[in-house]
Amino acid sequence: MRETCRSYRAELAQALIEPKLGLGWAQLGCTIAREVLDAAARIIRPGITTDEIDEVVHQATIAAGGYPSPLNYHFFPKSCCTSVNEVICHGIPDARKLEDGDIVNVDVTVYYKGVHGDLNETFFVGEVDEASQQLVRCTYECLEKAISIVKPGVRFREVGEVINRHATMSGLSVVKSYCGHGIGELFHCAPNIPHYGSILAGNKAVGIMKAGQTFTIEPMINAGVWRDRLWPDGWTAVTADGKRSAQFEHTLLVTETGVEVLTARLPSSPKVFPWLNS
Repeated sequence: MRETCRSYRAELAQALIEPKLGLGWAQLGCTIAREVLDAAARIIRPGITTDEIDEVVHQATIAAGGYPSPLNYHFFPKSCCTSVNEVICHGIPDARKLEDGDIVNVDVTVYYKGVHGDLNETFFVGEVDEASQQLVRCTYECLEKAISIVKPGVRFREVGEVINRHATMSGLSVVKSYCGHGIGELFHCAPNIPHYGSILAGNKAVGIMKAGQTFTIEPMINAGVWRDRLWPDGWTAVTADGKRSAQFEHTLLVTETGVEVLTARLPSSPKVFPWLNS
């Protein structure tokens, strides 16, 4: 979601799970979204097309009784986003075949029983070079460190401070044009949650976290400069210098004492990240 979109007065209440929907539906919908992403992860290999990944996402979502939130969202033509190498986010699946050494982010959102669940992960395609492995791992760590501070009373801008600190220590940069967002009955709503540094760096996120809020954190980390460019399709964002980018995302619920990761990995999730297998 582009941070530049305006937050209207009606959104200032921020994203809360509606009692009539029930937390149970949100938890179940997010679990379904996780299972759909896991299904996509299992087929990623050299030679497969991003269209084939999209088909798996679409069929798995429908089979679970959900609807793929991206499909026809502001005319987006596919059921998920597939962002390869220098594509930061919102890549449109097509007939391109993945090649050995690529990295690919798959972004899945499922609408189930009136609630959206949103997550993404960046995967290795075959044998990937050391720099790309470090980029993906650092991005994963940025998300985990950000999640670790989520609890009632924390300022939303602190998320960006944590992410920016870890990324820059690794010689990487944080994309500024896109941000985390509130989610629930709406796919995107307030609060907007930038992933980059302090207010001096332009992070003007307002508000504090409150129990019951649901939102995403989804850092996009670049190997080169943080700046992005948008393709003529109006969706595909790429790095300005052509270097690689990685992203990870979870949907989170602020609890009375901390945070619940609604899209957390399951015991059945494929073991695709080496640092989680040791």
